[in-house]
Amino acid sequence: MVAAAGKSESAQAAVALEQLCRTYWYPLYAFVRRQGYEAHEAEDLTQEFFLRFLAKEYFGRGDPTLGRFRNFLLACMKHFLSEQRRQARRLKRGGGQPLVSWDSLRVEERYRSEPTDGVTPKRSTNRRWALTLLEQALARLEAEQSSQGKATRLLS
Repeated sequence: MVAAAGKSESAQAAVALEQLCRTYWYPLYAFVRRQGYEAHEAEDLTQEFFLRFLAKEYFGRGDPTLGRFRNFLLACMKHFLSEQRRQARRLKRGGGQPLVSWDSLRVEERYRSEPTDGVTPKRSTNRRWALTLLEQALARLEAEQSSQGKATRLLS
């Protein structure tokens, strides 16, 4: 059936392909669920896996001399899930967003110059946030004044 599904776009191949998808969909879904995914996530991931598997025409790559097709399918699913987790972690870390060069901001130098007067980290963060907003407002005001020919240094 695997060989027939991967051979061509004939009616026989389409029937074999449908049968394979029906046969393996639930076992792969159950595997994804056992990996800790919720039902709706497992359904989406299983569907996405089959879409990619079909798009890449992996059914035509099955080789009986290399082992059982279900082992090949399971290995592909493991790889797919690994890639999904990697992509999710990358997005959580800001993947796809422009990078800000923190080195140019000399963050460690700024951090060491912060007062250490025994306030809580939360209070210190709130203070730093307020000071940052103030610095940004003053920088915008200075730029605005400069563009109007009224350049005076607001902060010394």
